[in-house]
Amino acid sequence: MTIELLIGNKNHSSWSLRPWLALEHAAIPYREKVIELYREGSRKTILSWSPMGKVPVIRDGKVVVWDSLSILEYLAETFPEAALWPADKAARAHARSISAEMHSSFRALRIEMPMDIRAMKPDLPMSDEALADAARVDEIWSDCRTRYDAVGPFLFGSFSIADAMYAPVVFRFRSYGYTPSPLAQSYMALMLNLPAMKKWEEAALKEPWVNENLERKS
Repeated sequence: MTIELLIGNKNHSSWSLRPWLALEHAAIPYREKVIELYREGSRKTILSWSPMGKVPVIRDGKVVVWDSLSILEYLAETFPEAALWPADKAARAHARSISAEMHSSFRALRIEMPMDIRAMKPDLPMSDEALADAARVDEIWSDCRTRYDAVGPFLFGSFSIADAMYAPVVFRFRSYGYTPSPLAQSYMALMLNLPAMKKWEEAALKEPWVNENLERKS
């Protein structure tokens, strides 16, 4: 049975991007349903899939999983051939740690750099807290690329859940003109040219929806 994935607006829904990217990059068969968030009936639709009332959600037969990181863990267990976590135990622990950090931290970055793929807003002011969050992401990316460069070009050499978790920040940094260190810049370029990322971006640019609740104005 093909996995079903419920996601929100591709221009804005950073949490939706994460499992979608893993499914797409790993060529795992799935069917997607995209809904416009914060519109009449959208929450009712989500609640018909998940008791949490938020996207993303997957259905795999009778199994329902919500929350991006939980979905990614489920995919890693269900499709071990996709190798969504590093094979090495120490690298896997490292990947899980930075993925959990992204899941639970970076509040200022999320607020002040909401994912908005259509936007180019390099002149918006950022608080010290948001800049500290961005610097921490830069540190994580640069550290991973230094440690695992010999293995491959992604954070842990091969594409992993960690790359999926940080993918929305790549779009955020570009939209708001944040320039990280050279190592992090090269990683951003890799991710932006990933076929799955380009496919998501192309779909986001074609979306007819404009939702002011999800955009930063000043």
